[in-house]
Amino acid sequence: MWVAMGDLRETQTGNHSSSDPERRQAIIHAIADINPKFVGVSGDLVLSGGNEADWEQWDRETAEWAAKNIVIVPAPGNHDVHGDPLLERYFRRFPALRQNRYFSVRAGNVLVLSLDSSLPTATGLQFDWIKDKVEHLGKETEFVVFLMHHPPVTRSVDHLLGGGHSERPTEIAFARWLEDEQTRTAAKFVVIAGHVHNYERYTRNKVTYIVSGGAGATPYMIERGPDDVYKDPGASYHYLKIDVSKGKMRIGMEKLEISEGHPVWNERDSVTMEGPNASGTPKLGDLLPKLQGKP
Repeated sequence: MWVAMGDLRETQTGNHSSSDPERRQAIIHAIADINPKFVGVSGDLVLSGGNEADWEQWDRETAEWAAKNIVIVPAPGNHDVHGDPLLERYFRRFPALRQNRYFSVRAGNVLVLSLDSSLPTATGLQFDWIKDKVEHLGKETEFVVFLMHHPPVTRSVDHLLGGGHSERPTEIAFARWLEDEQTRTAAKFVVIAGHVHNYERYTRNKVTYIVSGGAGATPYMIERGPDDVYKDPGASYHYLKIDVSKGKMRIGMEKLEISEGHPVWNERDSVTMEGPNASGTPKLGDLLPKLQGKP
């Protein structure tokens, strides 16, 4: 089992306007308690990548993950790049990445492609790398998870009262390519993005899109549609719990509420996907992540 989430926006605990420190820390504690194999973070680990104090706050709050040797699989967000375009402080925390802004992680029958959406995702060197990975999947790969910051699919819009982020042309083009490629690929594609500070889930042309930007940053409201599978109004602070077996992946959304000063957790959404080999049981050792640089 592993988890994913995004948009913690780590900063000083006195700052309640950019991120909610109590809810952010409750999510971090809950993840430490379940002790996953690894944590995928879909960007905006800190409020400002150029501010060393924000990164020191990240160090303090995630120290319990480090104590349990929980591997962190990050994707950079726009706030991580802000003030530090070369991501020097980011890479200092993740030396195993060897300065790679995009990379792959093998976790049993899952291939995680961590992308840098501050770079083009539908053209250029990163896209060539993605395309090569997808076109040369081995039979052992049943699921490909694309971890990225900017979402290819969202109901959020820039002009929404309280803030929001519209889909960008580069991610729209990436999704168009991805859905076309899914028609020729046995492995199932899942996109986990952040940037929009809420939760959304959609399936389009057999590709599953999840927006998971509710790990602490000030929420953006979503105008839910009648066909949306997730309809909760208001804020959705949360993380994703991902269970994988041979031929099957289940993603559950664990939503945080605060009741009488204490965190209360409820699974408010889930989706189960079947891969090409939907039977059998995985070997536990197959679920250990191995970082692979972009070459």
